[in-house]
Amino acid sequence: MVSAVAAHLLLFLVSGNLIPTTPILEERPFQAADRGVGVALGKSRKRVFPVPHTQEPNPISEAYSYCNTPNRSEQAWEGHSPADYKLLSVQVMIRHGDRYPLYYIPKTKRPAIDCTLSISRKPSHPLLNSFIRHMAQGGRGHWESTLASVPRLPNHSACEMGELTQTGVVQHLRNGQLLHQAYKRHNLLPSDWSPRQVWVETTGKSRTLQSGLAFLYGFLQDFDWTKLTTRHQWSTLFCGSACDCPARNRYLEEEQRRQYRLRVSDTELERTYADMARTLGLLNRQLRAANPIDSLLCHLCHGISFPCVPLANGTSGCLTMAQFAVIRRQQLDDEVDRRRVGLYRKYAILAMYPYLNRTAAKMERVAKDNEADGQHRAGSEEVFTLSSAHDVTMAPLLSALGLEEARFPRFAARVVFELWKSPPAMQGQPKKRAGKGEKSKAKDEELFIRVLYNGEDVTFHTTFCRSHDRHASQPLCPLKNFLSFVRRDMFSVVNATSYQEACYRRPG
Repeated sequence: MVSAVAAHLLLFLVSGNLIPTTPILEERPFQAADRGVGVALGKSRKRVFPVPHTQEPNPISEAYSYCNTPNRSEQAWEGHSPADYKLLSVQVMIRHGDRYPLYYIPKTKRPAIDCTLSISRKPSHPLLNSFIRHMAQGGRGHWESTLASVPRLPNHSACEMGELTQTGVVQHLRNGQLLHQAYKRHNLLPSDWSPRQVWVETTGKSRTLQSGLAFLYGFLQDFDWTKLTTRHQWSTLFCGSACDCPARNRYLEEEQRRQYRLRVSDTELERTYADMARTLGLLNRQLRAANPIDSLLCHLCHGISFPCVPLANGTSGCLTMAQFAVIRRQQLDDEVDRRRVGLYRKYAILAMYPYLNRTAAKMERVAKDNEADGQHRAGSEEVFTLSSAHDVTMAPLLSALGLEEARFPRFAARVVFELWKSPPAMQGQPKKRAGKGEKSKAKDEELFIRVLYNGEDVTFHTTFCRSHDRHASQPLCPLKNFLSFVRRDMFSVVNATSYQEACYRRPG
């Protein structure tokens, strides 16, 4: 398991960089009407990579993109493949949806947000009412560890710290429904799917459990609770029994020190924090400890005015959008410096190897199972996997895959791994007798992987497929590229050939 020190540093690291690095130009936040809450595919697409621009990114536009307010239709490219390719499995990692702040700014009024669910409150969703009813039957499901005691719905009229909001629930009902639409023609799961074919895992936080259930309900509406086991991941890195890695923690500590040095050298940021503290009547260190960006983001995402405090002269002193923009600007600078230095990438490789290795092993088992039977059998390997996680899970996953230019995970972000099999050889072609090794090689060459981030195909931006020749006869990325990357190639970043060597080698 990740040490307490490393976990604290991880939270500190990511809380300083909460939102993406380039503006989404087609976004128009906070539309009055709650449009497109169904699964209609619109022309607008939220780009996950920076678009060319000739001026500095707008920190405020960045923040609205991070909110991911569910007020418009969205296009998803999951499930797209050349004709006659067969979809064998899908593995999804999601970040939880919109949540209440984790931190409180002293002397200010907390944002007034209702965390109960109501179809009469915006944003809503056509499935919201039936989702609420279905969650009431959750006692029929199987819950690993302490998850049975975690509430299946957000339920406080005054949100508690870190609690999922109705916006967060709606974000994942939409996500699940988008993927249901994307995969229904591929018959990924039979109507009589078996318990073994669906794997759901989550951390122990209510916001991840509830987000996962909302996604699953959108994806498998009115699913049979008795078939579902929800598994508990103790670590936010989803590293299972392979969490011990001293080198990973060292890289994280070095990265945290890099971030701190950059932050304290920013004189504009220091002046801004001093002004904010003076306005609120706080010591500078009190304000910093309250991580004000977390609370201010909640105000921004929910259209609530920034906090104010009464002053002695009868007026009010308020935190401003200009101050918020300075903090965001520094975070964007930090994103650039983080990529330049490269410490975070080394941390990410070791942090996400256990998850990626498990992902690869599942793909291999599904492929072998499909080869043995020719179709998904009742009780066969996991065809659909859902991992409900945090930004501190998804950010290193993107970095480990080589997607360092991708936007920082917004609320309800998703990463999807698809396993595909190419169609059999053309009928009438002469068949050659092949030895055992040649047969195995031929089978490997029939298997392909797609990686998608927030509905965008990013496969050919990944380290393992960036240089692949996308010629017409092989338009997808070979699975063997991914397997070689996970089992060996990814460790070249830390000058090692295996996870064991990388984690336990003495520092030179």
